[in-house]
Amino acid sequence: MYDPLHDLSPGCNQAYPDSYWASISGIAPEHDGAISVDFDVDVAIIGAGYTGLSCALHLAREHGIKAHVLEANQSAWGCSGRNAGFILKSSGRKSYSQMAKQWGEEVMRGIYNEMSEGVATVNALIDEGIDCDKQNAGYIKVAHKPSKLQELIALAKLQQNMFGYDVEILSKNDVRQQYMDDRNAYGAIRYQDGFGLNPLKLAWGYQKLAQQAGAKIHCASPVESWEEQGNKQLLKTPNGTLSAQKVVIATNGYTPKNFHSLTTNRTLPVLSQIIVTEPLTEAQLAACNFLTSNVVMDTRALKYYYRKLPDNRILFGGRGAITGKSADDPYYAQRLLSVLKTSFPALANIKTNYAWSGWICMALDDLPHIYQNQQQSVFYSMGYCGSGVSFSVQAGKRLAEKVAEKPVPNLPLYNKALPKFPFAPLRRVGQWGYFHYGKIKDQWF
Repeated sequence: MYDPLHDLSPGCNQAYPDSYWASISGIAPEHDGAISVDFDVDVAIIGAGYTGLSCALHLAREHGIKAHVLEANQSAWGCSGRNAGFILKSSGRKSYSQMAKQWGEEVMRGIYNEMSEGVATVNALIDEGIDCDKQNAGYIKVAHKPSKLQELIALAKLQQNMFGYDVEILSKNDVRQQYMDDRNAYGAIRYQDGFGLNPLKLAWGYQKLAQQAGAKIHCASPVESWEEQGNKQLLKTPNGTLSAQKVVIATNGYTPKNFHSLTTNRTLPVLSQIIVTEPLTEAQLAACNFLTSNVVMDTRALKYYYRKLPDNRILFGGRGAITGKSADDPYYAQRLLSVLKTSFPALANIKTNYAWSGWICMALDDLPHIYQNQQQSVFYSMGYCGSGVSFSVQAGKRLAEKVAEKPVPNLPLYNKALPKFPFAPLRRVGQWGYFHYGKIKDQWF
């Protein structure tokens, strides 16, 4: 599997992975053809995932700039088409209490408002007619051991006081009787505004809206080399070179090794693994008391997450391999299935129909950053830390404002560069160490 820390290119015109989403979503929308000649543009966007498509859409709609999007393979080929489809009012891994301690309450509230606007933007775009199998609202964060329930209750009270957030506290019996009989759940808090959807169909919907607004989407057009020539950015693809005044890097966890000096050594791509089971029978659903289609995540350091899909399959996800070379080892899918069966013993004989993985993008400071070089000619948005399905759309909107030289909120998300990883060549060693630490912490602390 393509590994961004080792490979210089994600390939060219690669097919979608053999995922559940690719199997049920139908035919991808037509793009505008691979780059086949040399030409000049005002703005080029590299990457046709949520961030790049949102940036192209908002540039066209709000600023009258018709960008050209370059995608190495297919639109949403990366994490935008591989994720679990959780729409949550969050991004990154830094808690709001940590933000308030580091930057003060005003900045913390500003970041919360940006996350909220991300969800609102997703909903507004879906309401324009995107068919993405949106499920009933509700996000359940379950305590994976009794001691974690008190932490969740404290979090709920904090968010109720800070934001007037509508958070419901659920006992162990509440969870198991009203939502699902998860034997690893010892209580939970439930938010009213998270939900699940088909992430690939969502991205395709963004593509259609961007094209309707005048943006051009060029698949099978990887950037093989990048040069600066005067005030021009020259992006060489296999069959033509794009000369752009401004370039947006919207590749997040799929950014190739040494792609641009502005982003080198500032992210850690981490594999997330997902399985989807065969459809559950009515008897199996009843035995598990699986009444909800809310999205679910636990309190582990190495989190597991799941949801019941519209066709009664169970999607279950967690960490995957450390390197791309090991990504397709069946061990990682089998491990997830084993954990799923501990949550729902009635599914002891359930089988997996789909298994795939994808790269999420970790930032050293646990926050996404939307930033640019001093010349205001190269921009990026990266570091969603596995929680970017909704915020990436807000990030694309803010990127468009930056490209159009409009003001953006004065927040660390937008005025600070991604910090560099110390001892960057050893990032995977650190990841391996954290995984082992997390395993011990989840079991014993």
